[in-house]
Amino acid sequence: MTERTILDQLSYRELPAILVSATLPDDEPFDTDPLNELAALADTGGMDVVGRVYQNLERINPRTYIGKGKVAEIAELVKDTGARIVIFDNELRPSQQKNVEEAVKADVIDRTELILSIFNQHVRTRQAKVQVQLAQAEYELPRLKNLWTHLERQRAAVGAVGGAGERQIETDRRLLRNRISALKKELQDIGRRRAVEVERRHELFQVSIVGYTNAGKSTLMNALTDEGVLTEDKLFATLDTRTCVWKLPDHKVLLSDTVGFIRNLPHRLVASFHATLEEVLHADLLLHVVDASHPAAIEMVNAVNSVLKEVGADDRRTLMVLNKIDNIQDQPQLTHLQMTYPEHIAVSAKTGEGITELANKVQEVVEERETALDWTFSAGNGKLLAYLQQHGKILDINYEDSDVHVKALIEPRYYGVAAALKDA
Repeated sequence: MTERTILDQLSYRELPAILVSATLPDDEPFDTDPLNELAALADTGGMDVVGRVYQNLERINPRTYIGKGKVAEIAELVKDTGARIVIFDNELRPSQQKNVEEAVKADVIDRTELILSIFNQHVRTRQAKVQVQLAQAEYELPRLKNLWTHLERQRAAVGAVGGAGERQIETDRRLLRNRISALKKELQDIGRRRAVEVERRHELFQVSIVGYTNAGKSTLMNALTDEGVLTEDKLFATLDTRTCVWKLPDHKVLLSDTVGFIRNLPHRLVASFHATLEEVLHADLLLHVVDASHPAAIEMVNAVNSVLKEVGADDRRTLMVLNKIDNIQDQPQLTHLQMTYPEHIAVSAKTGEGITELANKVQEVVEERETALDWTFSAGNGKLLAYLQQHGKILDINYEDSDVHVKALIEPRYYGVAAALKDA
């Protein structure tokens, strides 16, 4: 079993891994194989899955989470396969993690730690890095005693801040708590700056893409904007929010791609990424992208809705985008999704099918919010005419002597300025 160091970067790339699923009576089925998603996460993290272990539990074993017999089975599998790491699709307590590690003679991590490892590998911007570091530090704090074997040593009395006999673990805890405080402060500063940036964009209608990880959000953004966002057939391929202008037939809107969601997303990650999700909170419309070809599509929708509710964005106007229709083998499944979510557009971001229909539907939503104008004003009022042409949609225009008669649609946010120009 490898020894870790404080604030380890949680990188397990290229290690042979065994996956473990422990299912309780109240757990809702998510897929035909409960370890398929964990296997995809392990693949994204660069690990080689060499075995899978399943157990249906009546209750959680307080010492090892799973039963004693299953622990012995995993230990044998570790010997036979040379696995270096065991990954639970459940969140383990620190003591359970330690007890299983000692029994199977391999590192043991849970679903949360694996997701943190993946996030750590994929972050690019400073904001995302701070968010991951904060979530990682909060995860490690209760596990200090189990992560490092040297922590039971007594700290030397000479020059010790805490006096004779202070244990090293207490020093490390204090250092980690200080780091958590510093990261929270930095994240608050970043969040304030980002909120100002988002607020400055209020002049344009804002659309945010949300959805389960690997639902095709980045591919859709590329199809809509030619922005060239990274796309990979892996979970959490992109973590940093990207915003650009999306040109609709008669409007321009701001389109943002956000971090993908996942079931049982650790609460500490939701809290840490709250600043990133500012785009969602300020959006006028959410495009909820769903992998319509996945057998657990509805469960994925529910997982995303759960996170949206947690961050306070569940009241946003939402349009379901049923993606990957080119990959659908089960037509009744698509029909069921279409009936379940009546306000939807079926698309293939990969082939372009349905993209024009999606753009037209979003334009309809934009225009639903607009105020109809039927104004007559002096033809010399060029400022007003230019403003209506730039910020509204001219439906009809007629010149009569020295006057101009205009019928137009304009968003409420621009109406006040237009009215002031008219009365000037």
